[in-house]
Amino acid sequence: MSRYRDVLLFFALAGLWGGSFVAIEVGLAYYPPVLYAAYRFDIAALLLVTYVLLTESGPLPRTRGDAAAILFSGGLSIAANNSLLFTGQQYTTSGIASITYSLVPIVTAAVAAVWVGESSLDLRGSLGVVLAFVGVALVAQPDPANLAGGVTIGVGLIFVGVIAVSIGSVGLRVVETSFSSIALTAWAMLFGGLAMHATSVALGEPQGPPVTALPALVALAFLAVLSSAVAYTIYFTLLERLGAFEINLVSYVVPVVATIAGVVLLAEPVTPLTVVGFLVIVAGFGLVKRHAIAEEVPKLLAKVGGVF
Repeated sequence: MSRYRDVLLFFALAGLWGGSFVAIEVGLAYYPPVLYAAYRFDIAALLLVTYVLLTESGPLPRTRGDAAAILFSGGLSIAANNSLLFTGQQYTTSGIASITYSLVPIVTAAVAAVWVGESSLDLRGSLGVVLAFVGVALVAQPDPANLAGGVTIGVGLIFVGVIAVSIGSVGLRVVETSFSSIALTAWAMLFGGLAMHATSVALGEPQGPPVTALPALVALAFLAVLSSAVAYTIYFTLLERLGAFEINLVSYVVPVVATIAGVVLLAEPVTPLTVVGFLVIVAGFGLVKRHAIAEEVPKLLAKVGGVF
C-alpha cells in the first residue's frame, strides 16, 4: 500500500507543480508579477506556520544556522526565484517557463561543484551542463535582432531565478539547523513573502488587496494552498521516503504537465524546437547524473515492479 501511495504522491506533486505555471499565467492578467508572487506565499506561509506551530515541539528558529537557512531559502529560493519567475513568465508560455525551470537540478549540481567542491561534475558532467544550456537556447529561440524582448527576456529572467534557487539550495547544505524541513519551509515562505512585498513596493507596482474576480481567486488559491503548502509537504514526505535522486525526477514530469495543461486550458502554442530543447535538457541531466542513474534506476524499476 505504501508503494502505491508513493507513486500517487509523486504524480500528484508533478501535477500540482506543473499546474502552478498555468495558474501563474492566469493570475498575471490580474496582478503585477512580484505582488502576485508575494500573495502566493502570504497564504502558504500562514497555512504552514500554523501547521508547524500546532504539530511540532520545536518549530521556532533558535540558532544562527536556522537564521542562515531561512535567509538562503526565503531570500533566494523563494523571494528572488519567484520574483524572477513571475516576472519572466509575462513573456513566455507555461510550457516554456516550466522547461526552463527544469534546469534547477543541473544548475544546482554545477553550483555545488564550484561552492562545496562536489566531485560528481567531471568532464562528461560538465558537458551535460553545457548541453542543458543549449536546450534552453532552443526553447528560448532567441532572435538576434531582438535579444532584449519577447520570449528571450522571459527565459533569461527565469534562468536567473534558477540560479538563485540553486545557490539557495546549496547554501542550505553548509548550515546546520535545529528544526524540521517543513518548519524551515514555513518560516522561509513567511520571510520570502515579506521580502517580495518590499520588492513590489520598491518597483512601484500598484498595491491593492487580492482581486475578487473568480479566475484570479482560483489561480491564487491553487498556487498558495495546493502548489505551495500541500505540494511542499508532499515533497518533503517523498524526499524522506525516496531520496533526492528519485524526487529530482519530478522536475522532468512537471514540464510535460505544464505544457499539456497550457495547451488544453490556455490554447498555448508548442513548437517543435520547444520539444527538442526539452529533450536536450533531459539529455544534459542524464550526463550530469549518470552515476546516480546507474545506481538508482535498478532500485526504481524494482519499486515500480513491486507496485504493478
